[in-house]
Amino acid sequence: MASVSSETTIFNKYELGKLLGCGAFAKVYHARDIKDGRSVAIKIINKTRVSNGILMANIKREISIMRRLRHPHIVKLDEVLATKTKIYFVMEFVKGGELFAKIAKAGKFSEDQSRKIFQQLISAVRYCHSRGVYHRDLKPENLLIDENGDLKVSDFGLSALTEQVQQDGLLHTLCGTPSYVAPDVLTKKGYDGAKADVWTCGIILFVLNAGYLPFHDSNLMGMYHKICNGEFKCPKWMSSELKRFLRRLLDTNPMTRITIEEIMNDPWFKKGLKRVKFCGEDGKPQRRIQNSNITGTSSSDEPSAEIEEVKEGEDKNKNSYLNAFDIISFSMGLDLSGLLNEGFNPLEDFERLVVEGSLEMVMEKVEEIAKKENMKLKKKKEWGVELKKGKLIMNMEIYKVIDGFVVVEVRRKVGDIDMYKELLKNNMKPVILGQQPIEVLISSEVNP
Repeated sequence: MASVSSETTIFNKYELGKLLGCGAFAKVYHARDIKDGRSVAIKIINKTRVSNGILMANIKREISIMRRLRHPHIVKLDEVLATKTKIYFVMEFVKGGELFAKIAKAGKFSEDQSRKIFQQLISAVRYCHSRGVYHRDLKPENLLIDENGDLKVSDFGLSALTEQVQQDGLLHTLCGTPSYVAPDVLTKKGYDGAKADVWTCGIILFVLNAGYLPFHDSNLMGMYHKICNGEFKCPKWMSSELKRFLRRLLDTNPMTRITIEEIMNDPWFKKGLKRVKFCGEDGKPQRRIQNSNITGTSSSDEPSAEIEEVKEGEDKNKNSYLNAFDIISFSMGLDLSGLLNEGFNPLEDFERLVVEGSLEMVMEKVEEIAKKENMKLKKKKEWGVELKKGKLIMNMEIYKVIDGFVVVEVRRKVGDIDMYKELLKNNMKPVILGQQPIEVLISSEVNP
């Protein structure tokens, strides 16, 4: 990737390299940050393949989940970019590859090696649960190993949030990988996301030390029968302490299955465990994602450790940047607004403009328009205003995408639609856009 070609660059920021993997809806590439040479992984989703509402909701949820997670053993999402036809997840590049490949090459891991990886896995899963995230598809293929041999949890595409829990306090979506799915998920009566994740962690620990799956059958229904009945045997080389621990993890009764906090206090698990502090964010969902590299967490030199979090001050300028959902929804091919408001009509009710300039410059132009058109202007929080002329009321929000570029969103709240269109077309847009309107949103399309 020594030379930069326009056909392999994204937003003049990243140069695409080799294909790392592909799925039904996305491809993942190794890429290089042109500015500093840093390696990243870029997941590219073709919008034409996710045109139905369910898949769009899944993408929206995956972004929401990855935005709230900052942990040394979870793959970090740097930023989300979009063009008219593609969505780009720019993520931390994990050089070592999948844990699955490591197990396949080694055959099996020693008990100490298995414990180290399992400790890091539980640290990440515990953190996710504390942030209201349930992974629901933990397996060696979704666990990466970096160049230092440390674990990174990836692929939150099937994850659930606490907001999805129904009135009975349970999740009801049947999902996951057959060999790793918990029996309480298979019963289709609802399940606790945290307890289902614990079961899957137990399967992973068994695979690490045994080198094969605890529940295996050439017939799928036969395998499900073994899972629901807890029919598995530990290999003779496993220690009695590990066998005891695994039986608690693979307890078919979710009510008596070991919890994350009980795992943290288990003698087998605690062996060699040291607490380390890392600097990270407070874990709450971020209001804004900057269109630049997000400062991540620092990983400790000690891999087998419970993670303690040290809160740091928030970025004072974070609210001036555009929300990742807004960036994606620029393209009408994947407008996520409809997921939030069923009566929303983007073609009638609003328009977005991309302007070269600063937030302050655009606000001055808006004030100029209000004065010229005898409109009442009421400033709102952050960079927003309400404009009123007679019975017509419109809201305007101004966001910073990257340095030097601003997005202006104009929305009709109430009033005559024809008057709104006429005012916007002839009186507002020419002033806001100036002499050289930018017609392409965010970036021109690339064809990796």
